[in-house]
Amino acid sequence: MAIFVDMFQKDIYISRRKELMKLLDGEKGIAVFIGNVEAPAQYKDNCYKFRQDSTWLYYFGIDEPRFAATIDLESGEQTIYADDVSIDDIIWMGPQPSVAEQAARVGVEHSAPYGKLDLIVSAALVQGRPVHTIPPSRWYNNMKVQSLGIDRPSEALIKAIIKMRLVKKPEEIAELDNAGILGQKMHTVARKGIRIGRKEQEIVGEMEGVTLSEGWGVSFATILTQHGEVFHNHGHDALIAPGKLMVIDAGAENNSHYASDFTRTYPTGGKFTPRQRDIYQIVYDCNALAYSLTKPGVAYRDVHLAATRLMLERLGDLGLVKGSVDDMMELGIAGLFMPHGLGHNMGLDVHDMEDLGEDLVGYDPDQKRSPLLGLRSLRMARRLVPGNVITDEPGIYFIPDLIELWKKEGTDKGHVNYGALREGYYDFGGIRLEDDVLVTESGARRLGGPRLPASPDEVEAAMAADKA
Repeated sequence: MAIFVDMFQKDIYISRRKELMKLLDGEKGIAVFIGNVEAPAQYKDNCYKFRQDSTWLYYFGIDEPRFAATIDLESGEQTIYADDVSIDDIIWMGPQPSVAEQAARVGVEHSAPYGKLDLIVSAALVQGRPVHTIPPSRWYNNMKVQSLGIDRPSEALIKAIIKMRLVKKPEEIAELDNAGILGQKMHTVARKGIRIGRKEQEIVGEMEGVTLSEGWGVSFATILTQHGEVFHNHGHDALIAPGKLMVIDAGAENNSHYASDFTRTYPTGGKFTPRQRDIYQIVYDCNALAYSLTKPGVAYRDVHLAATRLMLERLGDLGLVKGSVDDMMELGIAGLFMPHGLGHNMGLDVHDMEDLGEDLVGYDPDQKRSPLLGLRSLRMARRLVPGNVITDEPGIYFIPDLIELWKKEGTDKGHVNYGALREGYYDFGGIRLEDDVLVTESGARRLGGPRLPASPDEVEAAMAADKA
């Protein structure tokens, strides 16, 4: 027999759709929501693991392929479109709930065959009624939107969805804590698996196994590397070598599809070298400063700037940069060492809602993206409000090709000590430290269970205990 798996009780979905219609009050026409379908990996019957569209999950919650829905913004009528199974389906999958039953589970009274969606949309367009939809993120959804004759996404619908999903309600926060605990478990397994001579792939398999045994799987492709200066390094064929820094950036997706995203950096032998400890301490202090500044009313762009200012001050203490910190901030010198932003939104997507438009999601209407390296990659700049969930992930990286390019082009205007970098840091790698953070009424708190070891002393103590 089939088993219904809903994220929340139907009242939650009813309330979300009601709030969406209220935000769209005054808009005419219909809103169209298209769930994901299965996608073949090698041939038709061998598909990639199914992952439902996040906006669909947020408003309708049915975690099955080939579903769609409409909301009539004038009459309020809501309809779910999908096909009931045939006897051939039952042979392979067993008895399945009807579409009407699944619709009722999420508080939708009307259902119809999937093909009727085309007729409903076509009729609306013929009548001159607006058809609101969001940018499709999958190939099928893109083709479906085109076949329906919808020429552009609806800005009104996009902004309404962003407004709702940016602020997590209590039931979502509970799921994010759950995903955080699962992510912390996978990171703990990874840390305990670090031993000289092991293959990186072995650790990746162990940590991802945790997410599959207790949740849906990983929330993004696992980064585990001794070349932390390469941000999205997904190769895991190297043997763990002594004296290296291992960056592990990984997260879990729980069974309700909420995500976690943590990064820790470990000395492969269990002890930091003095140089490694110096740089790690800077990253740790930047992470702590960012967390202390995170509270309602503060723009996360300003938190990024505060963290990078501290980074430059401390790198100056080590003799790696020189001159006025104000001048270095204006020139974007921090981008040489941290070419990414401080953090991003999180929720049903590990980079929440970025399929709807990164600037629309991450920037207030009066904010503009900076052209400076690092700051221009800041995905979340908004003024914070209670219920925002963001990452706090400063890092320092020594990227030889980038350093040489800046030297050649004179980008730093004399602020970078290239001799010191070339002499002691070209084989350093990188360090990143990342936590998931909820903005509360009075400040912030980290999501998940007890925090993973973070300070250099805590990291060394944990690794020593792992070997005991």
